[in-house]
Amino acid sequence: MSRILVVEDNANLAYGLTASLELEGHQVAVARDGAEGLRAARETNPDLVILDLMLPEMDGYRVLKALREEGRDVPVLILTARGAESDKVTGFRLGADDYVTKPFGLLELIARVTALLRRARPAPAEAAPAPALVTIGDIEVSPASRAVRRRGSEVALTPKEFDLLMALVRRKGGVAGRLELLAEVWGHRAAVMTRTVDMHVAQLRRKLEDDPADPRHIVTVWKAGYRIAQ
Repeated sequence: MSRILVVEDNANLAYGLTASLELEGHQVAVARDGAEGLRAARETNPDLVILDLMLPEMDGYRVLKALREEGRDVPVLILTARGAESDKVTGFRLGADDYVTKPFGLLELIARVTALLRRARPAPAEAAPAPALVTIGDIEVSPASRAVRRRGSEVALTPKEFDLLMALVRRKGGVAGRLELLAEVWGHRAAVMTRTVDMHVAQLRRKLEDDPADPRHIVTVWKAGYRIAQ
């Protein structure tokens, strides 16, 4: 059973989400405003947060920013009526793992919740051990500890940014298409918001490249996708 925190001030929507998620076997708590949601996330350590943006007391962006600045890597799915690309970019930049706009399809939302929870679970003990250290130019990646260092300094990546980086690393220079990455990292089986991949790649470049506009290591392959280059 996974523990899910829903931060939503619309009582009817919160009730519907709670009922649907509980039918899926999850334990659900609801917070009615941003400040209450932040307190609940700190005190209960949920497995997933579903977060509205337009909240009383403290908006969802501030809640998300506070969680990430405290080092909390709980998966966060933003669920909001704000569907502009700039809103999505801001959400991903602050550390969101997924972004769904209202109105939404309940089945799709449940699928996204399931995918986020699955990817947040620890790898099974019998899985083949990952390499101790992967070097990409002046970047060092430790798969086991999910740590990234650049020129000796630690780089803070969100869970999805790290998963995306590892998906590229595992291909050892091979090209990964956007839909392929979307399915592997986010669990989507169709072309649902492929800009998600581009936004996360842009964030990785901003954190790991000397010149994000002219990247050396996370390279675009025209009309194909992305690859890692030494």
